[in-house]
Amino acid sequence: MKKDSVFIYSDELLTYRFSKHHPFNQHRLVLTLDLLKNINAISLEDIVVPRIATEEELRLNHQQSYIEAVKLASVGQLSSSQAENYGIGTEDTPIFPGMHEASSRLVGGTLTAVDQVMQGKALHALHLGGGLHHGFCGKASGFCIYNDSAVAIKYLREKYNARVMYVDTDAHHGDGVQASFYDDDDVCTLSLHETGRYLFPGTGNVNEWGQDRGYGYSFNIPLDAFTEDDSFLNAYSTAVTEIAEYFKPDILLTQNGADAHYYDPLTHLSTTMRTYQEIPKLAHKIAHQYCGGKWIAVGGGGYDIWRVVPRAWSFIWLEMTEQTKMSGPLPKEWIDSWQEKAPVPLIKNWEDPADMYEPIPRRLDIEEKNEQTLERALYFVRQQQKQLKGKN
Repeated sequence: MKKDSVFIYSDELLTYRFSKHHPFNQHRLVLTLDLLKNINAISLEDIVVPRIATEEELRLNHQQSYIEAVKLASVGQLSSSQAENYGIGTEDTPIFPGMHEASSRLVGGTLTAVDQVMQGKALHALHLGGGLHHGFCGKASGFCIYNDSAVAIKYLREKYNARVMYVDTDAHHGDGVQASFYDDDDVCTLSLHETGRYLFPGTGNVNEWGQDRGYGYSFNIPLDAFTEDDSFLNAYSTAVTEIAEYFKPDILLTQNGADAHYYDPLTHLSTTMRTYQEIPKLAHKIAHQYCGGKWIAVGGGGYDIWRVVPRAWSFIWLEMTEQTKMSGPLPKEWIDSWQEKAPVPLIKNWEDPADMYEPIPRRLDIEEKNEQTLERALYFVRQQQKQLKGKN
């Protein structure tokens, strides 16, 4: 019997670990799953174990020479000069034992999600271990070795001939995914992120439209630093709605980085948990409106793994499974279980405190700038829609 939703997970996903103090920490997967178990929102029957991607599948998006370099690095046989050429062995993306297998499993998890949905075993699939959107065809970048979303989209194109809409709400620009499909008119990428003026990777300008036959299928909305919920959600809901109507995808793939939150230590946006409640609601609606419900969601950034990520990512699963909206206190058992291990006081409610931060002095200026950016980002779509209406 087809399930509404499946949750892709195994403890082996935790082997993707650069070092004890590296900000990318997959322990957030454990915290999220434990929170869902504590509220009885997930069962063993919902969980599907990820497979490991084959080298042939990795080659859908990655050069063989790069894969070979990662394999050598995994067993300590890659020189530092060779590693530098491939973006590994850096402060952001250091080498760790077994990195090829660990990275291949993250990709395999997203491919598992694809097959579950496209083979009719589930309507929706959530793989929080994925979302490594900075990886390039021949180079690692920004904590990302292999780019699971890019491999999955090429797999969707090649195996299922699906038109894919990719929506990325990570605070960092989804540069690796955009680059892989910049000249492809069967893949539409949309990234909402903090402006690259002060944040890695520095790309994702509003005028990055795509090239050749892919022109008009890449969209970017770089938001000003300190953007809050209302402005973020206005840009998100307007862009996703209008671009989905323009592109009419067969399947929706969303990348759900949770680092646009005020508490995130690596970014400068000021959203709250309200944004993370709303993001999956619209994705769910769009999936049913255009894709027959087919929706794959992956994780991504999120570096306050104690106060932010478990709540934010739980909302995706709760939306997928249409469970009761959560509000009020988090389970006492979950708080008690993790507080001693956490370096910060845990938030005890699903919502953030009303006084979490001081009022933003430039709020109106930020909102106006973001509105102008949104208008520019959607200019191409709106011109196309006007032309269609004129013909009708």
